Amino acid sequence: MKKQVTLLLLTLFMGFNVGFAQQDEECMLNLTMLNDYAKSKKFNEAYEPFMKLRSKCPKFNYAIYYYGERVLKDKIDNTTGTEQLNYVNDLMKLWDEGLVNFPNKYKAGDILQDKAMLKYDHRDALGLSNKQVYDAFDEVYKKAPESFTNPKGLYVYFSTIVDMHDAKEVEVLDVFNKYDDVSDKIGQEIDNYTQKLNPLVEKEEAGTELDKKEAQYKKQYESYLDNYEKISGSIDSKLGKLANCEVLIPLYTRDFDKYKTDAVWLKRAVSRMYNKECTDDPLYTDLVKAYDASSPSAETKFFVYNLLMKQGKEKEAKPYLDQSYDLEKDPLKKSRLAMNFGKSLKSQGNYGAARTYFQKSLALNPSNGRAHIEIAQMYASSANNCGDTQFNKRAVFWLAAAEARKAGRVDANLRSYAEQLAASYDGTAPQRAEIFTAGNGGQTIRIGCWIGLSVTVPKI
Repeated sequence: MKKQVTLLLLTLFMGFNVGFAQQDEECMLNLTMLNDYAKSKKFNEAYEPFMKLRSKCPKFNYAIYYYGERVLKDKIDNTTGTEQLNYVNDLMKLWDEGLVNFPNKYKAGDILQDKAMLKYDHRDALGLSNKQVYDAFDEVYKKAPESFTNPKGLYVYFSTIVDMHDAKEVEVLDVFNKYDDVSDKIGQEIDNYTQKLNPLVEKEEAGTELDKKEAQYKKQYESYLDNYEKISGSIDSKLGKLANCEVLIPLYTRDFDKYKTDAVWLKRAVSRMYNKECTDDPLYTDLVKAYDASSPSAETKFFVYNLLMKQGKEKEAKPYLDQSYDLEKDPLKKSRLAMNFGKSLKSQGNYGAARTYFQKSLALNPSNGRAHIEIAQMYASSANNCGDTQFNKRAVFWLAAAEARKAGRVDANLRSYAEQLAASYDGTAPQRAEIFTAGNGGQTIRIGCWIGLSVTVPKI
């Protein structure tokens, strides 16, 4: 009896194995077909084996979802109406299935972002309102901010709340708060890619050629930074006239008593008033003082410095500038602070001190080409004051051109502008005929005043 039971169990086990083997064989055949068709971009032919795999052996291979996404996107691109809508919904379903069956290949936050983008792209077919589109992106922002990195998605997120304000669905303060949220997020991503880019820039500037992989990464990081810079400009444009002094002053006056100890509210109010040049109003003074009292920081000290400078209290202001710089510890934030100091000093005509801060900014962030541009512009505007002869005055433009070219080397997104600027400066510097007449080709000229540098006359 015991022997019979053993034989029966063995027979059943072998039967199951045959069944599994047959299923595996069928799955492998369909997977091979899916792979071959998808790689050849024959997505219509790939659809049937994809659907069979998805239904009968959903855990068989990650390629089901990798290629399946491309199959469904092709269907979406080549259909209309109800048929297209069905494929849109099925793609979202596929992402969910991929997360369940291959959790190591997917992130929930990435899927939320992809779904939000898909909903936006097909919002009309899906019949979605601005609020429904906004809510899809808001879910990503709240649940998985680390995954919310798509530049277009960040713009849509902000743009949609502006449209909701235009439709009188939200208050203007909601728009301002979301502008700050999105700006902060863009700033984080810019910092992230800047930190990755800087070692590569430093390596190149030291005269070492990047290997193929490093060059690819550098190009990738520069592309991301360019996209984030463009998006930042786009959200500023979208905000448009909503953020002007006529709107800001009454709004912040109304809410000041309520939020005068709220550091986050004060930071945003002061920053917006400063950036929109609403600093003449007495409210700005109250905001700055309250911000510095509630949460003293490098940023608050800088705002106090500017406030005192505007009041003509230069001696009283100077310590705040020093405090601001010393308080900041984060290298990229410190670099931005140094840029702000440099611009402030440049606007006052204090070019020597301004250059010092622009150079400090570069030491902290070597890919900050804008600092080189600022220095080049100061050299060019000082040419008439920093040379003892007409030739030597115009020789200053060689220094300006060299500095502009540095900007293009370290910051690919400034390359075109930097090259144009350098060419303009070269065109203003002494030309070949003048060098020949002066007979000083190859000689070194010392440039005086605040510049304090030497420049070599080109040989002809």
